[in-house]
Amino acid sequence: MRNLDRRQVLTGAMAASGALLAASATQAKPGYSFPKDFLWGAATSGHQVEGNNVNSDMWLLEHLKVSPFKEPSRDADDHYHLFEQDIAMLAKLGLNSFRFSLEWARIEPARGEFSAAEMNHYVQVAQACLKHGVKPVLTYNHYAVPVWFAANGGFENPESVDLFARFCEYTTKAIGPYVAVAATFNEPQLGVLLRWMLPGFVIAGMEQAMTDAAALTGTPLFSSIQFGNPERMQPNLIAAHHKAYEVIKSGPGDFPVGVTIALHDDQAVGDNSRRDEKRAQCYGPWLEAAKSCDFIGVQNYSRARIDAKGTMHPDPGAEVNQNGEEFWPEALEASIRYVWEQTGKPVYVTENGVSIADDSRRVEFINRAVAGVANCLRDGLPVRSYIHWSLLDNFNWVSGYAKQIGLVAVDRTTQKRTAKPSAVRLGQIAKANRI
Repeated sequence: MRNLDRRQVLTGAMAASGALLAASATQAKPGYSFPKDFLWGAATSGHQVEGNNVNSDMWLLEHLKVSPFKEPSRDADDHYHLFEQDIAMLAKLGLNSFRFSLEWARIEPARGEFSAAEMNHYVQVAQACLKHGVKPVLTYNHYAVPVWFAANGGFENPESVDLFARFCEYTTKAIGPYVAVAATFNEPQLGVLLRWMLPGFVIAGMEQAMTDAAALTGTPLFSSIQFGNPERMQPNLIAAHHKAYEVIKSGPGDFPVGVTIALHDDQAVGDNSRRDEKRAQCYGPWLEAAKSCDFIGVQNYSRARIDAKGTMHPDPGAEVNQNGEEFWPEALEASIRYVWEQTGKPVYVTENGVSIADDSRRVEFINRAVAGVANCLRDGLPVRSYIHWSLLDNFNWVSGYAKQIGLVAVDRTTQKRTAKPSAVRLGQIAKANRI
């Protein structure tokens, strides 16, 4: 998603020539062999692929009378029951890591009531990874939270810090021995970023959904990570991250723990560009928070050109993805370099991909994005992974099932999985450990 006000400052010819220059610069480099322990993987999130996450805030919001979601998630990809099949497919393709998330609403469906059976489900997911020679990359929270937590004010309530830490302590005791890498939160600054990207009427709709959910649950404040008030959430999210980090690092298990952030390759255009303002607001607090953990996860999909008015629209004729953002694989390299310069921390690419129907363009995207990762490694930057988003075509939040972003297609009726050429290509790179 992006700013919907049409503003065209640079010409299409300039955009096209810039794309050609970026691509040729990337492709001109000789072949590169990646480090032996480099992680090649694909990612999922629980709510988007598991199905029937009925105790979560997202499920409730999907079923509001006036919902911000195009359609409900329903069975999603039924990954809850088909996880071993999916992990086996990932391993057969040649990938060596699988990023997945814990669904808090399954594990603690009511406040203080933890389900050992649901916790064991996620332990089984991690064990299935190890069985197939795949490293489990865990996300403790990927947006969705229990209804009871959101109805308690979510992360707008300072009590959320201890509640999230308690959840992390409980889950780490069970799954910690099997984890290779973990992130506390997935894109905790998304709410701030969305307010840069979306017009006012969309933000108003998000706020109305929170009001309607509060009325439905009979509470004064209902708050979800994606739709709640980011100014009130952010201090508590940062405190929760720090406390969760300490809890997780206490074990069991010995693995790097960090946080992932969503970011564009932000490019300043013209005089008085607001790029630095955006960076300070959308990334600054979390880049600072990452300095006290083990790594930072980079999640990038495109660039954003920013002038004195804000985010510009792509130029006429520019290739765009299904979200209307530019097809710009070189954005990943620039984002890695920016984050490394700001934090000095090892970088895991935890999400990168393109929402597009033509899978041949996804193949091209992967080739160019991975070449950019190789450029960073050549220059000595500590990049540890390339984890593609996503393994499966899935429930894409407010867009429902309308878009294709996976390496693997999923038949909505039969749940049959079909690996796309892009999955084969990423697997080839991973097996060779070279581009």
